[in-house]
Amino acid sequence: MGGEVESIGTSEARSALAWWLESGVDAAIQEDARNWLKPVPQSVHEQAPAPPVAPEALAHGTLAEFRDWLATSDHLPMASRAARRVLPQGSEQAPIMLVAEAPEDSTGPLGGEAWELAKRMLAAIHVPVDAAYSAALSFFHTPGARMTAAERDSLAEIARTHVRLVAPKRLLLFGDGPSLALTGKRLIEARGHVHKVEGVRTVVTFHPRHLVNRPLDKSLAWQDLLLLMEDES
Repeated sequence: MGGEVESIGTSEARSALAWWLESGVDAAIQEDARNWLKPVPQSVHEQAPAPPVAPEALAHGTLAEFRDWLATSDHLPMASRAARRVLPQGSEQAPIMLVAEAPEDSTGPLGGEAWELAKRMLAAIHVPVDAAYSAALSFFHTPGARMTAAERDSLAEIARTHVRLVAPKRLLLFGDGPSLALTGKRLIEARGHVHKVEGVRTVVTFHPRHLVNRPLDKSLAWQDLLLLMEDES
């Protein structure tokens, strides 16, 4: 057989298999192989105009400048003396960008069991963990804090700038918060449809924490992953 074959390691294969089994996938989904990382063609006609972004965020023309602002600004929504700053992880032009609402702990945008499950989800669609860009709407971990509608609106503007600067091939939104902020719809309405955020193919699915607590919904999340990775005609 000709062509290049991208192999994965034993641990990645086990991780992907674990996710498939948990999702109830025990048969082939389609006959033809997918090119999961094929560049997604952009169509200017499919892009809705983005709302104005935060003035401070507009001042940054590169992802490095933007992340430095995130690391040092005292004027970010949800900042407080009790909050621990949690920065995004990954590199620009990632094959996939993940966005949650707020960090569950101070280790990263996704932490603990939720991050372990997210890694299995990535392995199942053949995206290496170090090729994914992980972020959250809020950049602070504050136990018990709840995001207000006004804070969500402000963070949505920042998130759009974040997506534009990362320039991922695909965007996966975890849960109600990111769905409302970036598609204007709750998860139950947004699931099952392809959206565009800053021109990027976007799909909404359950937060991994939800899937840890309600494993029966993993089969629905698998459908969302397939939709995210479909080629665009």
